[in-house]
Order: sequence, then C-alpha cells, then structure tokens
Amino acid sequence: MLGASFSSFQIHETIETINQLKTQREFMLSFARDPQGFINDWLQSQCRDLKTMTDVVGNPEEERRAEFYFQPWAQEAVCRYFYSKVQQRRQELEQALGIRNT
Repeated sequence: MLGASFSSFQIHETIETINQLKTQREFMLSFARDPQGFINDWLQSQCRDLKTMTDVVGNPEEERRAEFYFQPWAQEAVCRYFYSKVQQRRQELEQALGIRNT
C-alpha cells in the first residue's frame, strides 16, 4: 500500500518535471527562431505583468515621452500638486507650533 502511493507520487513528480522541461524547451525554441521578436514580446509581457502586479494606472510607454507632459492638463496638475504640498507643509508647521486654524 505504501509502495503504491510512493510510486504514484514519483509518477506525479516525473510528469510535473516533463511539463516544466517542455515549457522551457518551447521558450528557448521561440528565442532561437526570432531573438529580436522574442525579446520584444517578452519585454512587453513583463511590462504587462508588472503593471498588473503594481496596479499601475496609465500608459507607461506613453509617459516615457516628453510630449506627454506638454499637454494642456499638465500645467494644472503641477499647480494642484504644489498647492497640496504647500497646504500639507502648512498643516505640519501649524501642528508643530501648536497653532489652531479657526
């Protein structure tokens, strides 16, 4: 009885190893057929995975380019950002000095 379950475990492990080796082989064959296309596809896949894992909102590829930041919304966004930072610092200073804002 114990021998049967142990050999079943070995069979399962062997099948798992074969599947992993098959996946690795397909990965390497794809690279061998078209290295440049493979790298481009792989990098895009990694970017999508990273975006999914980190819950990134937006388009990182578009945001890499300077033109993205010369759109009409950018000036307003910068003003709002600095205003919020000034307000945050003001509150911190008031708390440190014990000043109540009424």
